[in-house]
Amino acid sequence: MGDLPDTLEQLATRLAALERRVNLLEHPAAAPVPSQPHVRPAAKHDEGHSFAQAGSVFSVLGKAMLGVAGAYLLRAVAESGSLPRLAVAAVAIVYALLWLVAAVRVSAKEWLSSAIYAGTSALILGPMLWELTLSFKVLSAPATAAVLGIFVVAATALAWKQNLAPVFWVANFTAAAAALALAVATHEMEPFVAALLGMAILNEFAAVRNRHHGVRILAALAADAAIWMLIFVYSSSPGARTDYPALGTAALLWPASLLFFIYAASLTARTAALEQRITVFETGQAIIAFLLAASSLLYFVPGTGAIILGAACLLFSAACYAAAFLLFGKLADGRNFQVFAAWAAGLFLAGALLCFPPLWISLCLGLAAVAATVLATRLTLSFHGLAFLAVAAAASGLLTYIFQALAGNLPAAPGPGISIVSACACLCYAIGKRGTQENWKPQLLHLALASLAVFALAALLVQGLLFIAARGIVFQAPHVAFVRTLVLCVIAALAAVTGPRWHRVELTRLAYAALGLVAAKLLFEDLRLGRLEFIAAAIFLFAITLIAVPRLAHKKQKS
Repeated sequence: MGDLPDTLEQLATRLAALERRVNLLEHPAAAPVPSQPHVRPAAKHDEGHSFAQAGSVFSVLGKAMLGVAGAYLLRAVAESGSLPRLAVAAVAIVYALLWLVAAVRVSAKEWLSSAIYAGTSALILGPMLWELTLSFKVLSAPATAAVLGIFVVAATALAWKQNLAPVFWVANFTAAAAALALAVATHEMEPFVAALLGMAILNEFAAVRNRHHGVRILAALAADAAIWMLIFVYSSSPGARTDYPALGTAALLWPASLLFFIYAASLTARTAALEQRITVFETGQAIIAFLLAASSLLYFVPGTGAIILGAACLLFSAACYAAAFLLFGKLADGRNFQVFAAWAAGLFLAGALLCFPPLWISLCLGLAAVAATVLATRLTLSFHGLAFLAVAAAASGLLTYIFQALAGNLPAAPGPGISIVSACACLCYAIGKRGTQENWKPQLLHLALASLAVFALAALLVQGLLFIAARGIVFQAPHVAFVRTLVLCVIAALAAVTGPRWHRVELTRLAYAALGLVAAKLLFEDLRLGRLEFIAAAIFLFAITLIAVPRLAHKKQKS
């Protein structure tokens, strides 16, 4: 009781201070003007504002916890069996969608509140669908997949106007994760793959309309993973997938095919119609979608699937070349041109290898290389010609033939494929365009073409000389080694003479490369297999060529 007067005095003092502050607020004109800026009240205001924000977040979290509590209540009702479980499931789905409505009703600036409400909706829907599908057996796999699709569509429609990124991300992540998990758990993959493909279509449409672009990566990865799992499971032996439902060929083909056409159409719309720059994601996703479609066709349509895929590759190659040169050829930014041109070349090679027999591969790719070299208005097309020649050389056996003729066991007479590719290589090198001052890229191109043409001629020359001389001489290993040395020395000398005269520096470089090859050949072949007279002749030829090549090249360069 003795402290009561002091307490009353303190309360009176505080009440008087509060009255003075209220008076100052009601009559600001009468307030004294401070001589210096008053920092402490601003700090109190900031502190109060931060506490207000924290209180708002706590309030939102409290409401979210109430929502989760309501979900547990619905689960208890469903488990008790007092009401039909299908009716409880319908109420629970509507309940989860109402939290999506709450997520979009907040201000666009309050993104954290929107994310919390959307997350609450996801926490209600995901576990509920899992139990309704696997534990209670109320929903079938197609019905669950349809609910996931409706959830994403509803979230997109509600968040479309304000372009609320948290709602987009939470809804798509929840649906993608649930679809993948339920596809594995239920072993019914087709409905959930369909739901993920629907998500992919919706997100690509949103990206074309300049809505939140990042979510499309999540949808694409989820669809890729689901289709890969489908191909992996159903390409295995039937005994390893007895608990999976049987699917027909059409059901196994359409998911990967639709995935490819979704991203092909989106890519065409964004690059050709909207004239946007192709992104790294679009480039990689188009390749992944094509590989998945090709894999499904090869696995599930054995035999004719390769022919169908090859024909499709040739058709798409023509379309990509047309898009590269007609639509993107004159753009300042060359990324679209480079990507579409690279796809065109790769598709053409794949189509030729899948559709044609070996001889026709050599002829088709050789003629394509010549055409690309003749029509090359850009260096890209010249490199395509080199790629066509390299694949044709490998397919026809020219590379193996060159090695065997110049260093290994003598090959048989060259077939028509080797002759065709050799002629095309020489023709491509002869008609190739060149500038007066070139950087390293065209120099590398011309060196590769010259190497293929020159060494193909050297291999044919070795075989021809041995064939002519075989009529009067029984050839042994020393004779073969000497003829090879002779041909390589002649090739080195001719390249040293013609390179500077024709302004083809790559020939001069090949002359020195031929000298290095002769030196290695003397060490590993002539000295090991040859007789003394042939060894002496080979060393003499090498010495003369070693002296002559630098002088010939230097003399022509000075003149």
